[in-house]
Amino acid sequence: MSVKTKQISTDRKKRFACRGQRDRATTRSPAESVLHLLFCRHPSVAYALVGTISLALPIIPARADPATQYRLVVEATTMTSVARSILSSSNASVSASPTAPRPTGDLSIRPFKYHASDEELAELRQRISMTKWPSRELVSDSSQGVQLATIQELARYWQSDYDWRKFETRLNALPQFVTTIDGVDIHFIHVRSKHPNALPIIITHGWPGSIIEQLKVIDPLTNPTAHGGTAADAFDVVIPSLPGHGFSGAPTNLGWDPIRIARAWVILMNRLGYAKYVAQGGDWGNAVTEQMALLGTRELVGIHTNMPATVPDYVAHALQAGGSPSLHLSTDEKYAYDQLDFFYKHGLAYAQEMSNRPQTLYGVEDSPVGLAAWMLDHDARSYELIARVFAGRTEGLTRDDVLDNITLYWLTHTAVSSARLYWESKLPFFAPKGVKIPVAVSAYPDEIYTAPRSWTEQAYPKLLHYNRLLKGGHFAAWEQPESFSQELRMSFRSLR
Repeated sequence: MSVKTKQISTDRKKRFACRGQRDRATTRSPAESVLHLLFCRHPSVAYALVGTISLALPIIPARADPATQYRLVVEATTMTSVARSILSSSNASVSASPTAPRPTGDLSIRPFKYHASDEELAELRQRISMTKWPSRELVSDSSQGVQLATIQELARYWQSDYDWRKFETRLNALPQFVTTIDGVDIHFIHVRSKHPNALPIIITHGWPGSIIEQLKVIDPLTNPTAHGGTAADAFDVVIPSLPGHGFSGAPTNLGWDPIRIARAWVILMNRLGYAKYVAQGGDWGNAVTEQMALLGTRELVGIHTNMPATVPDYVAHALQAGGSPSLHLSTDEKYAYDQLDFFYKHGLAYAQEMSNRPQTLYGVEDSPVGLAAWMLDHDARSYELIARVFAGRTEGLTRDDVLDNITLYWLTHTAVSSARLYWESKLPFFAPKGVKIPVAVSAYPDEIYTAPRSWTEQAYPKLLHYNRLLKGGHFAAWEQPESFSQELRMSFRSLR
């Protein structure tokens, strides 16, 4: 089983138990010493103090300097965690899982790191080596699915050359946290800019993506002066893992659709103390971000999307009927129409399966190569890019980028739990939702469809920014971090 390291290790927690005081000389922080003394001598006072700490977390000043902010958060969450460990140490063993059930009303924000066990990584390599391969496809292209040569080269590299520890070290260098919202532990990265008056932004990934999609844009957004921007362009960046994805907990009850996730994200930003922020998303991230806008919370002042929902009803009806549209379309509109027509006819099968029968994907949860093939076959342009990468071409993604993401799904056992979001959601992906707040759109050419300006202006009456990019696809932040970061800077300058 993987070791998901929390802010205080199991051994250290045990040292704080009131019984067996053999470690009186151990150095403790002032907060830990105070709580230890209270719980040993005045438990009723300590209970009240822990409750106060938890309630105080959301109001830690958002505009404190980064060092002060993190000191306050870590000190407060450490006090809460130490207190709870003392309470439980005499009666139960301490869990090492960040997704262990938390008491109702727990508002704490708990520092998080992850370390996969050597046994898990060895098992992964062994499972890859034991793959039972099918016969080669009978066509010379990808029309029958992920091609055998591509997936075999991926498996070879994954088993023999790929090093998860490199990515793990990079991830653990970032400030990560877990907080419980509506009964589910939500994992998130939270990086504050060193520049004053940074604009907070919450960025949401999609499927088959993860927080890994956004890692390349953290420094350009939080430290813009090192990437061609100015201090006035700075952002504080919050990147949560969707429920059932990555290090977030998997919901144990129904109802976790994009609307409910949007509510959770609003709670998260409030808990972090932000009184004004913006949001960004593509894929499921767009669905969640638009639903945040529709909640009408005054703190959210604008959104950005790289996969907007703009398809007019008359276009959707024509696509549903099939064939060529009997309507007049501009060049850009016809390009978007043709992209959508191809996707609905040839690229939607994965979503249909997960929307109807997510639990059936046992083979994807059990086989690393099966998981990889399932995740690669998301959309035609992304697959083509990844196939070129494993054929030795240089692209916006590397082999390690692709395998970091797949390995994250494997190690966190989230192949099926992530698929359930498709089953939960009843929202039409590309239909306008009536968003009334300011919206910015970056239209990438290799997205599932490249939203034309005409549709975008109709869908978003308060369109702040629209740009049609020359290069990039579905995973824009991951593939094209430079242009993506620049798009966000331009999009939100008027809202600062």
